[in-house]
Amino acid sequence: MQETKDLAKFLADLSFTRIPSSVLARAEDLCLDWLASVLASQGLRPIPLFEQYAALMGPSSGTAAILTTQTSSSPYFAALVNGAAGHLVEQDDLHNSSVLHPAAVVFPAALAAAQDKGCSGQEFLVAVVAGYEAGIRIAEFLGRSHYKIFHTTATVGTLAAAVAVGKLLKFNAEQFLHVLGNAGTQAAGLWEFLRDAADSKQLHTAKAAADGLLAAYLTEQGLTAAQNILQGEQGMAAGMSSDADARYLNNRLFERWALNETSFKFHASCRHTHPAADALLDVMQRHQLPYEQIEKITCFVHQAAIDVLGRVDEPQTVHQAKFSMGTVLGLIAVHGKAGLPEFAELALTDPNVSAIRQSVSMQLCPSIDAAYPKQWMGHVQITTRDYGVLIGKVTYPKGDPENTLSRAELEDKFTRLMAFSQARPEHERQRLTQLIWQLQQQADLSQLI
Repeated sequence: MQETKDLAKFLADLSFTRIPSSVLARAEDLCLDWLASVLASQGLRPIPLFEQYAALMGPSSGTAAILTTQTSSSPYFAALVNGAAGHLVEQDDLHNSSVLHPAAVVFPAALAAAQDKGCSGQEFLVAVVAGYEAGIRIAEFLGRSHYKIFHTTATVGTLAAAVAVGKLLKFNAEQFLHVLGNAGTQAAGLWEFLRDAADSKQLHTAKAAADGLLAAYLTEQGLTAAQNILQGEQGMAAGMSSDADARYLNNRLFERWALNETSFKFHASCRHTHPAADALLDVMQRHQLPYEQIEKITCFVHQAAIDVLGRVDEPQTVHQAKFSMGTVLGLIAVHGKAGLPEFAELALTDPNVSAIRQSVSMQLCPSIDAAYPKQWMGHVQITTRDYGVLIGKVTYPKGDPENTLSRAELEDKFTRLMAFSQARPEHERQRLTQLIWQLQQQADLSQLI
């Protein structure tokens, strides 16, 4: 288990001065992006169910903010609700090679603990970096076989959240081994919910954030755990993977900053739809193609896209529509975008979108599959009535590190998501944006309540 020990030592040794300024700035970018996703979900099912549960089971007030209700509770219930909220509108970040959504689990746990413990903005950012670096490497370690059955953001997310909180609690290397063990033994989350248009995806991130915090607080109190939860004979890799590779766990620590590799979401849908969506959008714009000309769209994709998106033929809910390749491409073709308003108002009701959806198919492409998950490429073939067959290809979808969003674009995304939910007035949106850009100067984070 030397690789796990190396990771634990890295986490213990990580400090503000050892993190490059570009990584800290990127962590601020990711924080604003996460906050936008949380507030955009305000009032949308099933988030009120989590809010009601927190009100029923938790204290009437506390040290940590529930962002969607502008109330406070205990750190556990704040992490639970904020963890659910950040993953609903499908606008949160994704790390390509690990297929992990780190923000949805790391930020709610870290924010709740930072507010509870009176931590500074700098301490908060270090904790976030620790959660990202550990979570991404553990997800890469568990491999593609894990993601086929398990929702990695739910399973590995529990460990990533626990690491972030453990950093705020100033854990040493031995404590990090214990917190990984206490988090790993709770890790769960299965993809089966997609078949039923169920709400479980939000439960996945809610529990990952809250249970990660639980693991860290109990570890601080002295609760011991399996020391080899990742690599042990009855550990996570043994039970949840057939292609685990321990070399990922200590991959270039203090040299490779995996947080910088994280992608932002441009479209409000499952990330597996984005490469094809960008490829189609390129063709539509380049050829000024009217959607009425489209007879058939073939998407050449990686296997995981088929595994996840192939479950949805006729979406029954807006959230399920975000996992329908045909619906996403239908919105792109007919309306030129697949944002929150388009999904809310058109995805299930527009007959033109439905017609495009029925013309879309996915086909496994060996070269695209071989490049995945490090690279998510888009390739579509469009059969038209009068223009022949048109080809669209995208190497780096919008939002990838090689085609990232600038701070101006992130601010625009924040504004668009806030306008969708009307969660905050304009002056409050501006204040929150400036607060995030100045996180390194914040003495404490109580202003977010």
